[in-house]
Amino acid sequence: MDSSLERVQIPHTLNLTPSALEQVRELLKEREHKGYVLRVFVSRGGCSGFQYGMGLDETIHENDLQFEFDNVGVVIDPVSINYLTGATIDFDHDLMGGGFRIENPNAASSCGCGNSFRTENNKVPSNGNCC
Repeated sequence: MDSSLERVQIPHTLNLTPSALEQVRELLKEREHKGYVLRVFVSRGGCSGFQYGMGLDETIHENDLQFEFDNVGVVIDPVSINYLTGATIDFDHDLMGGGFRIENPNAASSCGCGNSFRTENNKVPSNGNCC
């Protein structure tokens, strides 16, 4: 099996590819953020209604859902998990600006840049000013 296709998975919740895990580890090491976790969240905004967010965080809130992927901590708030269940986080190294990408089975449509999405229940019309 091609190792780039392997995924670390918490059943029915969230997937991280080895490339994403490697990139998070590198960021934590470069920034000397020992004890930090990757916070993944969804917020209202973007041209499609919702947008993805990720950041390194040292604070874990009482109601956060906590996961561990091969010694990399990941936290998601209880509202965001409803939009991220089954999603895969990948990191793409490409010449045109690689970065984290989220493949989300809950998204009915996505913005061209991939940072914004809508669900079937979220009928936000596109304003045409995306990306």
